[in-house]
Amino acid sequence: MNTSAPAPLIAVIAGEESGDQLGGDLLAALRQRYPAARFVGIGGKRMQAQGLESWDEMSELSLFGLAEVVRHLPRLLRLRRQLVERLIAARPAVLIGIDAPDFNLGVERRLREAGVRTVHYVSPSVWAWREKRAEKIGRSADRVLCLFPMEPPIYARHGVDARFVGHPLADRFALVGDRAGARDALDLPHDVPVLAVLPGSRGSEIERLGPTFLDAAARVAAAIPGLQVVIPSANPRVHARLEQLLGQVGRRWPVPPRLIEGNAHQAMLAADVVLIASGTATLEAMLAKRPMVVGYRVSPLSYRIARLLRMLKTDIYSLPNVLARAAGADQPLPVAERMQDDFTAAHLAADTLALFNDSERRSRVVATFEQLHRALKVDLQGHAGDAAAAAVAELLETPHAR
Repeated sequence: MNTSAPAPLIAVIAGEESGDQLGGDLLAALRQRYPAARFVGIGGKRMQAQGLESWDEMSELSLFGLAEVVRHLPRLLRLRRQLVERLIAARPAVLIGIDAPDFNLGVERRLREAGVRTVHYVSPSVWAWREKRAEKIGRSADRVLCLFPMEPPIYARHGVDARFVGHPLADRFALVGDRAGARDALDLPHDVPVLAVLPGSRGSEIERLGPTFLDAAARVAAAIPGLQVVIPSANPRVHARLEQLLGQVGRRWPVPPRLIEGNAHQAMLAADVVLIASGTATLEAMLAKRPMVVGYRVSPLSYRIARLLRMLKTDIYSLPNVLARAAGADQPLPVAERMQDDFTAAHLAADTLALFNDSERRSRVVATFEQLHRALKVDLQGHAGDAAAAAVAELLETPHAR
């Protein structure tokens, strides 16, 4: 700890739980560099534990980007206007907006126009759709801190300063997963095949995807003697709905599936194969080093509109495949994907059975996932929060051109 370090005023805004977690790690690392720093802005318990003086409740921002926002728009716009005025009056050395782009990018742009350095932490998915958003983000942020290594080159094409700082999830998983320990924690036998099924965490996903995932799991269970199916649920409401859907599958389960609340990480680690909805959970399954089959479906209208407007710039969807392609791997993509019209119980079941029946392929997938895990860390000994703090400190300690 450098006791002679300056005491900057650092403003930080997080609008949801994941941002608060990132912010907590970042502020702890910044405190190591600047022991006398003062942190102000908006954040939750983790950031406040690191000394943040939160000017408003983080939950006030969580509606931004949701359909419900329309009803609360006047209040949210008033909150943002007041926050901008207070920040400009405070003149922080830097403003760091963590994720929540619908709210934070507007605040960052106003502060940058007022001569305050700005950082946006967590890039929107410019690699998947509307790459030209990078230019707009660059008008708001002096520097973008990216979680994925393929993101800074995209920003460079648009003249935006972006740094890869590592993904925090990569810090939370061991490079070698403990299957035995996870099975002990979930009271699962060590000598049976296990399939983890994760059909989504939101109620809308369970309604749209759940029946197909459960039907596919039942087909796999009928084909593999002794298979134990484990289905973690994100919350009690999802748990109750999954219970109802299990009763409606209409197929016989040779071994009753285990429906558990929470413990998604343990369920992945305990599994031999994971059947999972596309999204951040696929990254978690990759970091658990578990071969997986990914499926997803949006409404046909939404899909047609996205295609018609050419909003999608990728023909792959799961994060492990995106990372593998960006890494330039010569091998086939590691994850089977079933999207839209291909998202059927028959296809998902066939892909899942193919993984169970091919141990060499599973080994190749695990080796690829280990390489990708290492690539998501800037330093195998350090943490994403440390790298993010270093990128912020470099900006702070560079003479301001404005």
